[in-house]
Amino acid sequence: MSATAPDNARPVGTLLKRADFLRAARAGRAPMPGFLLQARERAAGEAEGIRVGFTCSKKVGNAVARNRAKRRLRAVAREVLPFAGCPGWDYVLIGRAGVTAERPHAALVADLEDALARVHRKRGSR
Repeated sequence: MSATAPDNARPVGTLLKRADFLRAARAGRAPMPGFLLQARERAAGEAEGIRVGFTCSKKVGNAVARNRAKRRLRAVAREVLPFAGCPGWDYVLIGRAGVTAERPHAALVADLEDALARVHRKRGSR
């Protein structure tokens, strides 16, 4: 990806508060081979734009393995969400043990695109 984003790219913020992660956990989900996507449409009056969070439990491995998995999820989200994400939505990507860190980048990108399509189709948005 180039240093300057194309005109049709939307800015993506980061989820920081535990409450936002918990609200996303109660919303829609799309299990994929490389990760689990949780997504929720925010209510009117909440923050605008696209927001994303990342998490990997200790099941994924030690700190080095968890950080590698999260780094790969961040790279995939940076590539896909500005174009395929919907404004007004929160997304949480959860790493899978032994898969997220080893799955090819192109497969993770395809997984995220499919997961977004599945979540938005269920909600009837877009």
